[in-house]
Amino acid sequence: MNTEMLSYIKKDSPIHKLTGATKLICFLIWTIAAMITYDTRVLLGFFIIGLITFKVSKIEFKEVSFVLYFILFFLVLNAIMIFIFAPYQGVDIYGTRHDIFNILGPYTLTKEQLFYELNVVLKYFSTIPMALLFILTTEPSEFAASLNKIGINYKAAYTVSIALRYIPDVQRDYKDISFAQQARGIDLSRNEKLIKRIKNSSAILIPLIFSSLERIDKISLAMELRAFGNGKKRTWYSMRKFEKQDYIAIIFLMIILIISIYMVKINGSRFYNPFI
Repeated sequence: MNTEMLSYIKKDSPIHKLTGATKLICFLIWTIAAMITYDTRVLLGFFIIGLITFKVSKIEFKEVSFVLYFILFFLVLNAIMIFIFAPYQGVDIYGTRHDIFNILGPYTLTKEQLFYELNVVLKYFSTIPMALLFILTTEPSEFAASLNKIGINYKAAYTVSIALRYIPDVQRDYKDISFAQQARGIDLSRNEKLIKRIKNSSAILIPLIFSSLERIDKISLAMELRAFGNGKKRTWYSMRKFEKQDYIAIIFLMIILIISIYMVKINGSRFYNPFI
């Protein structure tokens, strides 16, 4: 099982067999299609397709559970903040008001506000699984080659590749330093008070920062010794040519984008209004 978060997980699935360029293009099209609409029916369709795609990729829930729970926490927090700072945003959007009950003072829960926040949550649920899937099924070197293939300078593309490779390295360093500090008697468990645990965490963060700086220095020197960046172009070992499944995936995503735009035209706006 993959122990690092947000790092490439090698599997034998149809999603993994797509080229990095295809997955990047599909992700961009998917994101645009999800962002331009607030139609609940379309967003639910996106969510279902996202779940099916996740299943096809063979990525297990336990491999991304921590990240998903972390995102879910901020989604709930975001929904609460929307209601606190704009409790009648849904009323303004849909043009009607159906009160459910008064919470406190000026804060009255309405059907329109609940429906609006449901769409906001669905929008995140539509895009986040695809973003995770793109990161987890795309090998960093192939991702860099994909960025360069669509016109991004290879220096910038390679920087992204290094950053993605760096995430699991930092996680491994954090675990190693954490175990070493705990072996020296520094308690980071729940047995200690929260303030004490935060203070003890500095014993991990400071060595982690220095080890990260050392790794950056080594990578920079290695790239400089190999004359990286002197040429205007470069070849990529991980670059693959488009195959039949790549064209099918892109066409399928283009159809989804067209449907999303068409629904905006039918509704007369980005929002589907069931209160009319």
